[in-house]
Amino acid sequence: MMIRTRVLNPSKLKSLSSLSLFSTQAFASTTEPSTSHSNILAPIKPRNSCKNGHFFFLTSPFSVQSTGTTLPSKQQQKPSSSKALPLTRDGNFDEETPHDTVCPGCGIHMQDSDPKHPGFFIKPSSKAKDPVLKKGSRYLVPVSTEPEFTASLKKGLVLEQDGESPELEGETPDGEKHEKPVVCARCHSLRHYGKVKDPTAENLLPEFDFDHTVGRRLSSVSGARSVVLLVVDASDFDGSFPRKVAKLVSAVADENWTAWKKGKSGNVPRIVLVVTKLDLLPSSVSPTGFEHWVRQRAREGGASRIAKLHFVSPVRDWGVKSLVEDIVEMAGPRGTVWAVGAQNAGKSTLINAIAKSVGGKVGFLTEAPVPGTTLGIVRVEGVLPGQAKLFDTPGLLNPHQITTRLTREEQKLVYVSKELKPRTYRLKVGHTVHIAGLMRLDIDELSVESMYVTVWASPYLPLHMGRTESAQRILEDHFGRQLQPPIGEKRVKELGNWVRKEFRVSGSSWDSSSADIAAAGLGWFALGLKGEAVLGVWTYEGVDVVLRNPLIPYRAQIFEEAGFTVSKIVSKADQALNKSHRQSKKKESEQQTVTPVESTASTANSNPTSC
Repeated sequence: MMIRTRVLNPSKLKSLSSLSLFSTQAFASTTEPSTSHSNILAPIKPRNSCKNGHFFFLTSPFSVQSTGTTLPSKQQQKPSSSKALPLTRDGNFDEETPHDTVCPGCGIHMQDSDPKHPGFFIKPSSKAKDPVLKKGSRYLVPVSTEPEFTASLKKGLVLEQDGESPELEGETPDGEKHEKPVVCARCHSLRHYGKVKDPTAENLLPEFDFDHTVGRRLSSVSGARSVVLLVVDASDFDGSFPRKVAKLVSAVADENWTAWKKGKSGNVPRIVLVVTKLDLLPSSVSPTGFEHWVRQRAREGGASRIAKLHFVSPVRDWGVKSLVEDIVEMAGPRGTVWAVGAQNAGKSTLINAIAKSVGGKVGFLTEAPVPGTTLGIVRVEGVLPGQAKLFDTPGLLNPHQITTRLTREEQKLVYVSKELKPRTYRLKVGHTVHIAGLMRLDIDELSVESMYVTVWASPYLPLHMGRTESAQRILEDHFGRQLQPPIGEKRVKELGNWVRKEFRVSGSSWDSSSADIAAAGLGWFALGLKGEAVLGVWTYEGVDVVLRNPLIPYRAQIFEEAGFTVSKIVSKADQALNKSHRQSKKKESEQQTVTPVESTASTANSNPTSC
């Protein structure tokens, strides 16, 4: 069977700058490049002879190149290990900072000299890249890495500079996939393994100073428009709400608005409150009631001026499109948009969803269910039109959140990853409910016989209901064991002092909750009663506990029973702990039985008259 090349017009052979003639039976590997174009059609004798000498043409990129090839200029601009990069969280919000010196996943300055310092990365291998393969011939690869000819060459197709082959349509330069960006080792570990190998390296970084970095730009009366996205977690609204930032932006907006009305220049920053992770709340929550609740809590938190309010779920793609439309309209062609929120509030996930909705670069920001994923300011390109800029900022550290004291494994138990489900108790005076080893509610006084208490928290957290008089014994015997987190008895003391706060509540209905008692970063107790009550709430010192209007008014139809309600994860940990205790007791008993035998044998050897 003869294989022939397609008869082509000479004008269409411009991209075939140099040709080499090979046999179809074997490929002769040579390290000598073509010396001149005069012997382009000179045949090369194959190693294996063939009766029918069938030949076809190959372009010059298929000739084997020397290994001492110079890398492209883009690869030469990687972060240098010789320069001591500063330990800062400023990222690349400054336009003078080169993009390739900052991790596109978390915003930290990258370095390849010290694995124990933040920003360490490993340079990707460049052996698979060839500088001869230009954009117009990106489908051609060296013969050493391709065992056989591509289908396009077998059919005689030519990749022209101005357009592609008809059979390759759909893979245009505009639709070409972007190369995966080089990220730091920390982002790589979070993306592929969901954990950080060395969390201690992050302690070397200073705390993100929003006032110094972003606040001074917002307070400027001149410059482009400023839009601040306050990103709040719907399942932990009070714990994740950035109160300090809300008060700062609201104060600047009021001041500049007053100046603008007097005819002076005034750049009024606009607050867009974005309540994310909406899919974690029950679907039966009233949208109108939830909006009224959010606006009230936001005003009490310091956000006096809210330009827009959006409820979104990046995972389900709820409300993202309308959010993007409002951002584009408010920012204008040259505005600046700042995404601000507490650690693990979902800023990076939200920005990736925004980029996906507008067809920009998707998935560049690192997402992980652990607090503090973003370490520095990241300038997100290709999302907003014109010269508008979008920045992702590091998660704000809220010391009053209980999650800031927990380890990575403990945070996984507290983290809410699916729709919340109610767990309801009917309690009388003298009863107590524990949420793991992190929070406790005591019924001290009641004007009625009983009341309903509904727990809204992660389903992985175990609960316990019992008598208040046994609460101290529960703390000593079960904290760190059946009631996790904390994981392990040593962690109980490390979390701090166990302190009590007193609340007086009243209600007018048995069918719905009258108030919530919420702990930042953990969850809340929903209280339903028709009367008055005095309650004692126990948690670790420094954790913020607030009394608020009920977020979810209804309760579960089936009540929980007294005793432990253990999740699967904690149950397995408890079984492993009991197994280790049994093994240690077994070893002790074996040692006790061996010791008398040895003593008897030594006594017998010491008696010379013994047989």
